[in-house]
Amino acid sequence: MEDMRALSYGLGQQYFEERNYRDAIRALLPIVEETPGDVGTRLLLARAYFHSALLKPAEEHLVEILDREPTESYAHLLMARTLERQSRRDEATKHRRIAAALTGDDSLLASHGVRSQS
Repeated sequence: MEDMRALSYGLGQQYFEERNYRDAIRALLPIVEETPGDVGTRLLLARAYFHSALLKPAEEHLVEILDREPTESYAHLLMARTLERQSRRDEATKHRRIAAALTGDDSLLASHGVRSQS
């Protein structure tokens, strides 16, 4: 069973790298359903949804990730981008600030109209 998961993950990652996001979703979704605590696979799935402009499923998976790993900086950044694409800028600002605080990278704020509190 572990071999099948590894094979599916590798296939999903390959599809993602080839920018074939819909097939990446098809490969990764069964893994996430079988192992919901696998944050890495869920994050790759959320990224594939985001790049496919399937913003609600991306947001749902990002919420799951952040519930499990609140210090996952990239998930906060991707959540901000997902919310911005839905014109939910106020909500996105919170996630940009958290991502900047976790990484120490204030450019995550400045490039998107959010000012740091220096």
